[in-house]
Amino acid sequence: MRSTQNPSAEVSPLKLPVALVGDESLVPCVDGVSRRYVGLDAGASTAALPSVLDRVIEFLPSYSSVHRGAGYKSQLSTARYEDAREAALAFAGRAGRDDVAIICRNTTEAINHLVYRLDLRETDVIVATVIEHHANLLPWSRVATCRYVECGPDGTFTLDDVVDALDATPRPRLLTISGASNITGWMPPIDEIINAAHARGIQVMVDGAQLAAHRPLPPHADFVAWSGHKMYAPFGAGVLVGPRSAFTDGDPFLAGGGAVDLVDLDEVVWTTPPDREEAGSPNVVGAVALHAAITELTNVGWPAIIEHDRRLARALRGGLRAIAGVRVLGPELSCDTLPVATFTLEGVPFALVAARLSAEFAIGVRHGCFCAHPYLIRLLGLDHDEVARFHKDVRHGDRLSMPGAVRASCGVNTTDEDIHQLLDAVAIIASGAAPPCDYLQDPASGDYFPESTNGWNVDVRSRGGSCSPG
Repeated sequence: MRSTQNPSAEVSPLKLPVALVGDESLVPCVDGVSRRYVGLDAGASTAALPSVLDRVIEFLPSYSSVHRGAGYKSQLSTARYEDAREAALAFAGRAGRDDVAIICRNTTEAINHLVYRLDLRETDVIVATVIEHHANLLPWSRVATCRYVECGPDGTFTLDDVVDALDATPRPRLLTISGASNITGWMPPIDEIINAAHARGIQVMVDGAQLAAHRPLPPHADFVAWSGHKMYAPFGAGVLVGPRSAFTDGDPFLAGGGAVDLVDLDEVVWTTPPDREEAGSPNVVGAVALHAAITELTNVGWPAIIEHDRRLARALRGGLRAIAGVRVLGPELSCDTLPVATFTLEGVPFALVAARLSAEFAIGVRHGCFCAHPYLIRLLGLDHDEVARFHKDVRHGDRLSMPGAVRASCGVNTTDEDIHQLLDAVAIIASGAAPPCDYLQDPASGDYFPESTNGWNVDVRSRGGSCSPG
């Protein structure tokens, strides 16, 4: 990777792990002791890199309108916004190509944006896979016909499985696929898959949300989307990258100021992309933050990031597998994955495991279905009758028996000690050791909450703060 922030600047590569904003925060536990928060939920959102926060603070005094003013601050804000766009193109391997980077809120918005702009019909076939996040399933299935690539019991599929779906009739309009699973961290052979699709004249969209902070984005995909909040820039910006020609004709996804050249009461002349696709005042702060994160990850370099990831993945997945009663979902330990482990604990509800890790050990993980229900159902090996029963219960507002698991996911800030703390805590819970307080399950969410007055008094039950449904 090459920095687009300031090519002439001399920077020293950071050494991993690198602390993120808030890493030294203490949080209360149910025994009355405050402990350092161990954040192992990078797969959902990451805290900010210090350099990202610094860049935002540095920029804020100059914040102004973008593409809308002659004043110095407006001109400067516009320049920084466009700098971020160019950095995103370079980060996606698109420098020098006639592609555009559309700055959105997140990956979900980016995919919905693309679905609209492709002007799909119900008769159009989209090939997807069962490992996809809901963000890469629901937008497609509500306007087109989806054909799904199935996975095996270990949650993986092969290039041949994808080719079979591509070769089936009717011919698909597009293949949409994740660069990495948010549940298992498994990475499909994305380059070979893209080549196979292109050999058949089929375009490819890659959901890069999980991949972007861990591996290079595939440069030969036709479209790619990712989010800043998963790569240490939690300021509300995401990116959709694709060929300019895909956005030149037709109405944009959003209509409003900034997307037009001329408007009359009975006519509109849309401007050229990417401005055509970004109606309204853009999130320039989010763009500046995303640019800073791209620069920092570029500075660290992929070899260091990948080595760090692989070491953590081995320690995390191998350590959990060694604990009696723990079942780690997904492929075998020998498979190269992102530093993610999703697991269940025999005899202990998944939501209770997550609640105890938080309230007793100050370890933050994710639990539930991870916004990828079809994939998790397959990984858990649930049959049709079980799934039908869960659906019936949920329709009646009962989530007490929802299926799910616990996920620990790592980032550039994760240390070996963080992994050891998680493994020690899971081992204690697996041993059957009694908790220091009672936990009550909320029927509306399925989540467990400690009944304690020792400072652990966060109560989201009245605010709909449910984790389990996913």
